[in-house]
Amino acid sequence: MSNQKNHIEELGYIRSMMENSSRFISLSGLSGVGAGIIALLGAAAVYVYLGTSPFNGKRWYYVEKWPYEKWGMSPEVFFLLDAGIVLVLATAIGYYFSKKKAKKAGEKLVTKASMRLLSNFLIPLISGGIFCLMLWRLGHFGIIAPSMLIFYGLALINGSKYTLDDIRYLGYAELTLGLLATWFFGHGLLFWAIGFGVLHIVYGLRMYFKYDR
Repeated sequence: MSNQKNHIEELGYIRSMMENSSRFISLSGLSGVGAGIIALLGAAAVYVYLGTSPFNGKRWYYVEKWPYEKWGMSPEVFFLLDAGIVLVLATAIGYYFSKKKAKKAGEKLVTKASMRLLSNFLIPLISGGIFCLMLWRLGHFGIIAPSMLIFYGLALINGSKYTLDDIRYLGYAELTLGLLATWFFGHGLLFWAIGFGVLHIVYGLRMYFKYDR
């Protein structure tokens, strides 16, 4: 009976090792927290630029009706610059904390599992980015923020099979928020701030206390 129990434990250990080798588990919860804070700061900058807030009921998506420039930039230039800065800083933070976690665990950051995760994550993400640029070119500004959330959610779901299961649930949440943003049309920036900001912080803290400590 004792031998049988030992065999079961050994098989469980081997199975766990095989699953870990096929998954990228060095994704740090602090990466999500940092990315969420950066996203909230980026959204706050947009609200300051527009001279509005998420609580006054104003709809912000009529970009073609903004005949002004502020801080020496048109709304289009400011939004692209703001989004670019958020993307670069969030990516840098994610890389830093994930590399730190991998080093602490004595693992490599670049592995077959991490490359599979990256490729599966980037396919929907790049497709979504191109789609959003086309929306911008055609003047459909109000649907861009919901589309970003939807494609980001799909990217997380698609890549989740190569990393922690929590990422899949974050993807479902982002996808749901994106669909809700299409229903509450005109409040996409608020949903964007919740999805890329608040949800990242919440899930990042959850992952940190669950896996990183």
